Order: sequence, then C-alpha cells, then structure tokens
Amino acid sequence: MQVPAPSVGRQGAVAVVVRDGRLLVIRRSQQVVAPRKFCFPGGGVEAGESEQMALVREIREELRVPIRPVRRLWRSVTPWQVALSWWLCDLDAAAVPEANPAEVESVHWFAPAEMAQLADLLESNRHFLDALASGEIKL
Repeated sequence: MQVPAPSVGRQGAVAVVVRDGRLLVIRRSQQVVAPRKFCFPGGGVEAGESEQMALVREIREELRVPIRPVRRLWRSVTPWQVALSWWLCDLDAAAVPEANPAEVESVHWFAPAEMAQLADLLESNRHFLDALASGEIKL
C-alpha cells in the first residue's frame, strides 16, 4: 500500500536486509513502543538526519552492526501517521547482529512467507510483505 507522504508528524526509516532468501527481523523489547512485536529493524529520523543516516545509526544502536543503505524500496504511512521509508540495505556476510536488550529482545532471519505468518507482526510490516508478494516491491 504505497501512499504519497501526507502531512505527518514523524518520519521513520526501515532496513530490509536479505541473506540467503531470508529477511532480518527483530522482536522489540518490553521497554519500547509496540513491545514484543516482530518487525524489520529501523527507527525514527531525527532533525538534520537523512533517511540513510538514521538507518545506519538505528541499526548500530539496535543490533550493533554497520549497514549500508542501497536504495529506497517503498514508502508508506502507518495508521499512526508515521511516514516510513523502506530501504534495501547491505549487511556484511560476516556480521552477526547482536540484540541491544534495551531495544531488541531477539534477532531472527525469516523467509517472507514465515514472517507473514507471525501473529505479533507490526501491521506496517504486513503491508510491506503484501506489496512484496504482489510484485509491487522488487528486492
């Protein structure tokens, strides 16, 4: 459900990392918004930051690994009026994401179909997976 960005209060960037046909997914910690929900890693874009800068910062904070944003895949707006930019990102093959317990409970690699079956998946992530399955998004 790609939507042009209306007037929204907040902006976020989402990292889509693919390794061997699986997607990098986190389960949020108890201490953050939407506790224990599964989602792609990412977070808010701060004042003066580009989407790419926000992704690099957020992934380092959440998973303690460096990533490289490659290209924007999609844009959407959540029901809470957060404008999201979804970015395909490279993660070095030797890098092992490590959960920062203040933000992330656990780290997973799921095939898109497996991810879509998660009961505790954030709604915006389900919309992304639907667009991916329909061919609207190309990884």
